[in-house]
Amino acid sequence: MKQVGQNYRSGELVVLDVPEPACKPGGVLVRSLYSLISTGTELMKVTEARLSLLGKARARPDQVKKVLDSMTQQGPLATYKKAITKLDSYTPLGYSLCGVVVEVGAGAEEFSVGDLVAAAGNEFALHAEVNWVPVNLCVPVPEGVEPEHAAFATVGAIALQGVRQGEPQLGEMAAVIGLGLVGQLVVRLLVAAGVRVVGIDTVEERCRLAEAAGAMSCASPDDEGAAYVEQVVRTATGGIGADHVFLAAGGDTNGPVQLAARLARDRARVVDIGKTRLDLPWNAYYEKELDLRFSRSYGPGRYDDRYELDGIDYPAGYVRWTERRNLGCFLDLLATGSVDVAPLVSATRPISDACEVYEQLRTGSLRGVGFLLEYPPTDVAAAPVHRTTVVARSHPAAKRRAARPSGSTVRLGFIGAGSYASSMLLPHLAKHTGTTLGTVATTRSLSAVNAQRTFGFESVTTNADDVLTDPSIDAVFVVTRHHSHARFVCRALEHGKAVFVEKPLALTRAEVDGILEVVDRTGNDRVMVGFNRRFAPLLVGMRQRFGSSTAPVSVRYLVNAGRMASGSWYLDEQLEGSRWLGEGGHFIDTVSWWVGHHPVEVSAVETPDGTDLHATLRFEEGSLATITYSTDGDPRVPKEALDVSGGGRNARLDNFTRAAVWTGARRTSTRAFMGQDKGQRAELDAFLEAVRLGAAMPISLESLVATTRVTLAVGESLATRKAVTP
Repeated sequence: MKQVGQNYRSGELVVLDVPEPACKPGGVLVRSLYSLISTGTELMKVTEARLSLLGKARARPDQVKKVLDSMTQQGPLATYKKAITKLDSYTPLGYSLCGVVVEVGAGAEEFSVGDLVAAAGNEFALHAEVNWVPVNLCVPVPEGVEPEHAAFATVGAIALQGVRQGEPQLGEMAAVIGLGLVGQLVVRLLVAAGVRVVGIDTVEERCRLAEAAGAMSCASPDDEGAAYVEQVVRTATGGIGADHVFLAAGGDTNGPVQLAARLARDRARVVDIGKTRLDLPWNAYYEKELDLRFSRSYGPGRYDDRYELDGIDYPAGYVRWTERRNLGCFLDLLATGSVDVAPLVSATRPISDACEVYEQLRTGSLRGVGFLLEYPPTDVAAAPVHRTTVVARSHPAAKRRAARPSGSTVRLGFIGAGSYASSMLLPHLAKHTGTTLGTVATTRSLSAVNAQRTFGFESVTTNADDVLTDPSIDAVFVVTRHHSHARFVCRALEHGKAVFVEKPLALTRAEVDGILEVVDRTGNDRVMVGFNRRFAPLLVGMRQRFGSSTAPVSVRYLVNAGRMASGSWYLDEQLEGSRWLGEGGHFIDTVSWWVGHHPVEVSAVETPDGTDLHATLRFEEGSLATITYSTDGDPRVPKEALDVSGGGRNARLDNFTRAAVWTGARRTSTRAFMGQDKGQRAELDAFLEAVRLGAAMPISLESLVATTRVTLAVGESLATRKAVTP
């Protein structure tokens, strides 16, 4: 299918051939008829992408802070590679469309195949022929509403939420500053609500368009125009001033905020809908005691994954107008004729012309307000969704063998290609002379294409079965969200593959038992979990210098995990397990590898707010290990510190950058001069060699299972407040 993408590093805009997305539970697949270009939000993103790296940094200081925090914990080289990989990839555009439902996922049965719907969301309602949309971001289109007009629903909901924030009443006066797409819709909604409206915009055509929609008068924000509009407001209100001022303008000028104070009456409401500069003139706002409000996107529910992804609605008695109800309300206004968007359609162009349209809008050679991308008409019954690979090469079926022929390569398939896979695994594999990157499967179309473009996969798909059932693939990498790991491991083993799965191996003891059942049934135990730290060169060297001894050791492992960004899928404990369950196996595996045994008893406690966790592991030969996992520390502090003492010796590892060993009167220290290395390259080399030779996996299945059960036991100890035997 066709999809519009932009490379944020270079600014390049392209219409890509990508695989159609999979239909997931809780949503529907929608085949697009029309999608609306946001001449405000999207053009700002397009323009920002064409800036230099310094210009991008100035435009996004929030992202710069994340990079600086990451640099402290991961080192400058790893952070740079991760940032460049993210920048040099295609990102989607679009967030408002109308289309036809072609497939219904479990939990979305309120929709049926063939329904005409409007869809929203900058991750879902994209400029693409087919999109997966969750139920709370999708609404039926009423009879009588044309599909090209229904495509305005998302932007209409943004305008509607802004109007609701102003709480206008019949007969009041409002001023709308900025008469672009959102501003035009705000004018129409206010007029429909019985509010008198004036408008301000630098473009005369927009002023006339707003007046044709019912605005009393509109003018330029220059001195003469502003004075004229101010006089209109004073005359209409008997000198009182505007009850509401809606800021729908963009740009870096402070003019809209200053003009708002001039037009507003005493104690008026000023509502910011767009992204404009807000250096408030204190005296003007103080003297009138102006009420400044913000309008957040489409309405309540926005940026709440429980609402948008999980489909958990807010009761109308508590939240009357959610983002989905705003979408539906706007469509109802179109159906009754209370709002007319037909005059806002400046042009309709095929999806194949998208790059040309964006460039003309950016340069100003294409003028107007509303621009639609049109998609080829389809017969839903005759046009099923296809998620097979879009670039595929024929590979002869091969019998499974214990070892590869001398000189042959190991063919890999990837399920998942997110941030970790793209920054820590694939860069090594793409350079590995003994491997071929076969097929990559992701749930999002552009993710697969980005992985193919960057690392050279032969084919891409959104169907994991294409990877699992391909007889030419020797090993499958599972780098997906935690809840799917055990399921994919079992399926890969059943298809005779070797499996590399990122931690955790499983989220429950039942999942562990299920994996072992598949191993017993198939005889395939070719599993490797991404416990990379035991392969880190600095740690391996430190362990060798420490030496072996029959005396027990005491291990202290401090992990400054830091806070997760709000909304991160990592925080969905009900589906993905706790943060500890997702990451704790790393530290347990490292400690067990150092001691040479697995823990026989686990005790754990946590702080009342659950931000810090302390797990004590007891080993049969007497060694003890304490792992402190903190999520509330300063992000500037390095992430990991490991101390080992025993047998008259000490060892210390500082965040995989420095290592020191004290033995008797001698102290030796080493540094990682080429940057932090947590062992991913050595881990992958060991796994690939085992696959190629048919040799034992680098970490035994017994060890992987033991580490997983100890990780689970920490949670059980927290729940029972008792020591637990793994």
